[in-house]
Amino acid sequence: MSSDPIRIDVVSDVVCPWCFVGKRQLEAALARWRETHPGQPVEVRWHPFQLNPDLPAEGVARSSYLAQKFGSADTSRIYANVQRAAGAVDLSLAIDAIARQPNTLRAHALMAAAPDEASQDALAEALFTAYFQDGRDLTDLAQLRDIARSAGLTDPAIERALADPQAHEEVAEADQRARRAGIRGVPCFIVNGRSAVSGAQGAEAILDKIALEAG
Repeated sequence: MSSDPIRIDVVSDVVCPWCFVGKRQLEAALARWRETHPGQPVEVRWHPFQLNPDLPAEGVARSSYLAQKFGSADTSRIYANVQRAAGAVDLSLAIDAIARQPNTLRAHALMAAAPDEASQDALAEALFTAYFQDGRDLTDLAQLRDIARSAGLTDPAIERALADPQAHEEVAEADQRARRAGIRGVPCFIVNGRSAVSGAQGAEAILDKIALEAG
């Protein structure tokens, strides 16, 4: 078995509840792998996918978004399956607390600005928590600044991510690359650029791909 790092590229959107569930499944898979294979490092990198790239920068009312997308704003019906999956990984989702559906371009630009794996993971966690547990408005720049600072990003990096058109273009291009690669839904976990798990299939599915690539 090689000691070279195994790379896991996680394609996700910060407003995808299945991606939050998938993050917990990934964490469980990595904990098990690192316990049994302490000499085989794994590196994780997060990449953007916008579920709703055409939303305006200011977002839309969550109730309007749900009614247009699902024909109903009844979250108990729409999210019954994801709530069950979240419970299975000890994750609480306060979906009814969400008031605004954001365009996630700036949130993804912040993720891209994270300088290392630890800070990117911390920011992913902070964004998921802010949206799905605290009901925070991810269209509000002050909120995004606060969330990014909590994950350790510097103010210059935050301001570039929020305001620089080039940073936003890079996110849009990365989103398009994912679509050209055949990704149509998230989360998607790609191990060593070859083996993929599409959707929140569980820790075991991710472990199987890691083991396959580790040889």
